[in-house]
Order: sequence, then structure tokens, then C-alpha cells
Amino acid sequence: MRMDHIAVAVDNLEESLRFYKETLGLDCITIETVEEQGVRVAKLEVGNTHIELLEPLGPDTPVGKFIAKRGTGLHHICLGVDNIEDELGKLKEKGIKLIDEKPRVGADGASIAFLHPKSTSGVLLELSQPIDNLHD
Repeated sequence: MRMDHIAVAVDNLEESLRFYKETLGLDCITIETVEEQGVRVAKLEVGNTHIELLEPLGPDTPVGKFIAKRGTGLHHICLGVDNIEDELGKLKEKGIKLIDEKPRVGADGASIAFLHPKSTSGVLLELSQPIDNLHD
């Protein structure tokens, strides 16, 4: 596993981008809408990892509900994996509570799955297998 990204829930992507780009000097690599997740995502480069800013597409999306309940801020930490199906199987065998028992499509077309915070000391963890590592 490797650190893939840290995700931050924001209520205004452009405003948040100004801070990260102008104040911190980070480069924005991509901005995309991920309909399946209900978010607009801006990916910022930070050394050998990324920060993803997540703006909900509406109040009834997962990130929209998160912001309504907890406010803006740290949403999740993502770990990159080589084979997400294998990792999910191993975690399930170890009794880890999974939000996603099967991978779904995330930003950049990656195969992703979330682990429940009840099994991870209160932190929402995402596993991500990049599209160039997807097995047929």
C-alpha cells in the first residue's frame, strides 16, 4: 500500500482552490466531476501524494451530508493498492467492516472502495487501484 491522497470536503471548490494554489503554491493537476460519487474533485500535487478537494454536487450526496453533519474539513485518507479485489477479500476475512464490498468507479476512473470508520479508529479510509493497474 502507499499513500494515494488526502481528501478535504469543501463547500466552494473555486474558493478553496485559491487558498491551495495562491497561498500554498500547489499545482492543480485536474478538476473533474464524478457523478457516481456526487462530487466535483480538484486534485492538487503535493510531493509524492495528492490533496483532493471534494465539492458536493448537492446536499443529498455523501459529501453534502458529511458537510451538513460535520462541516468542511478532512473527509478521508486514501491508500493506493495494486489489487483492490484481493485487499477487500483480506480485510473482510479479518472482520473489517466495509462500506463497499465490491469496488466502484472513482476519480480518474480508478477502482475504489471505502472501509467503515468503525473498523479504522474513526477515520474514513479509501482504497484505490489506479485505472492503469486494473486487472481484466
